[in-house]
Amino acid sequence: MASTDFKDYYAVLGVSKTADASEIKKAFRKLALKYHPDRNPDDKVAEARFKEVNEAYEVLSDTDKRKKYDSYGQYWKQASQAGGYSRGAGVDFGGFDFGQYGSFEEFINDLLGGLGGSGASRGKTGNYTYRTSTQPGWSGYGSTSRSSRYSAGTNGQSADTEATLRLTLPEAFRGVQKRLTVGNETINVRIPAGAKPGVRVRVRGKGQFNSYSRKRGDLYLSVELAPHAFFQFEGDNLVCEVPVTPDEAVLGASIEVPTLDGMVTMKVPAGIRSGQSLRLRGKGWPKPKGGRSDQLVKIAIATPKSISKKEREYYEKIRSIRSTDPRSHFSKISI
Repeated sequence: MASTDFKDYYAVLGVSKTADASEIKKAFRKLALKYHPDRNPDDKVAEARFKEVNEAYEVLSDTDKRKKYDSYGQYWKQASQAGGYSRGAGVDFGGFDFGQYGSFEEFINDLLGGLGGSGASRGKTGNYTYRTSTQPGWSGYGSTSRSSRYSAGTNGQSADTEATLRLTLPEAFRGVQKRLTVGNETINVRIPAGAKPGVRVRVRGKGQFNSYSRKRGDLYLSVELAPHAFFQFEGDNLVCEVPVTPDEAVLGASIEVPTLDGMVTMKVPAGIRSGQSLRLRGKGWPKPKGGRSDQLVKIAIATPKSISKKEREYYEKIRSIRSTDPRSHFSKISI
């Protein structure tokens, strides 16, 4: 090697000549991640810098090589060859095959043999997470937000994308196919029947592209339901409120009640109170393992705002002959 080709490997890594192995490793990790080709596509300057950083680390991380480099400067290779020096576990980065690793972090950790310290990935047992939210580039029916998750662990890296999908009650009950646009890609997503608020639907391989693993993560759609004028959820069951007239509440009646399957006849027992619930078994929401939950019908006694002359006559007659007083126990209340 000519003296004009000599590289100051300490300067390349930005460390002093007295730096210990830990400082050299940390400097290498920082620079290697910064200049890696996956983070700097088509950048020849970054590519050359990346190779230079790897070359410097190859020498300074090896005790024997570093000793000869410190002793002989630009002639350290010749000194090694003259003394029968063996490269051992050095790496030739000029033709190195990065494809054998699931991610660049795996390559770094394999090369370093594991690097300790807070906030760092520790070999293949470490784990760290990056999160972003409300990113642009997502559109589609009902989409309101998106976040991305990158994690490194025993399975390498993934880039999962999360979004909210707003459905109507009929769509969620029967199932629906939605056409969504993620970035520049349009996809068809089948939402199974019985999706409830908060349910997450996984679409494999439709998340963000991870430049390290060169694989796509998954798309997770979190289901939200638009408010319905009649039906609401109460746990696994559906709930609705049905008005009855005073005479129906007193005498009992058979009334028609809407369900997800259409109108059904329900018997209202005599003497029912406002706020009580009746159960229509198997008329609720589809269960994941088959079958249906129940529909709970809350009774509301509807007092008429206007009545006919004849109705008033009968109400007054009922009042005059009424045998019960719902407030009779008030006399026993004290403070």
